[in-house]
Amino acid sequence: MTSIIELSAADLAALLCSRVCHDLINPVGAIGNGLEVLSDPSQTEMQTFAKELIENSARQARAKLEFARLAFGASSTAGTDIDTREAERVSSLLFAGEKADLEWKVAPMLLPKNKAKLMLNMLLIAVAGVPRGGTVTVEVEGEAGRESITITSTGPKTLIPNAVQGLLSGMPEDGSVDARGIQPFYTGLLARESHMGINLVLDGDILRFTADPLPHDID
Repeated sequence: MTSIIELSAADLAALLCSRVCHDLINPVGAIGNGLEVLSDPSQTEMQTFAKELIENSARQARAKLEFARLAFGASSTAGTDIDTREAERVSSLLFAGEKADLEWKVAPMLLPKNKAKLMLNMLLIAVAGVPRGGTVTVEVEGEAGRESITITSTGPKTLIPNAVQGLLSGMPEDGSVDARGIQPFYTGLLARESHMGINLVLDGDILRFTADPLPHDID
């Protein structure tokens, strides 16, 4: 019988760091390319383009870093709760560079840190499910301590990202986790830590990702 993979703290940290570095390679590399053009006197006709490239890439890198700080890191948030308004802010920054549009339907509230991180990681998977663009809607319902999270993606080419189901369960098909699969694996880990059951289903062009309190958490 297949069992859930257990990663050491060191391996989990290393794989998450690899994921963040992967996300930052393109915008940081583009900034470097733009700076090279600006420093080359023979490329004067390209300087306007280079400046725009640097500005856009810097915005993208900042958005990815701010999102990662909240979704993967301990963050600087005081206590054990995260304000959903901060989650909305970093999500909006991230979606400025995505093909899909973000529809945030979450009331201002404080969520337990792991539950807020779960929501943000679910959002990353949901946006990956609409690679050609579309709309990603985030909703949180229920009383404090019994919140349910629903993220819905719709678009012209909606799909369940490859191998995500097994990684979410902690039992990937090939029995291992690498830097490419660590984010959905971490999402499943956050769900288990938050005592939430997660479900990802595709119905036509609608991808629905839910997280609900497990039965033993309900009186």
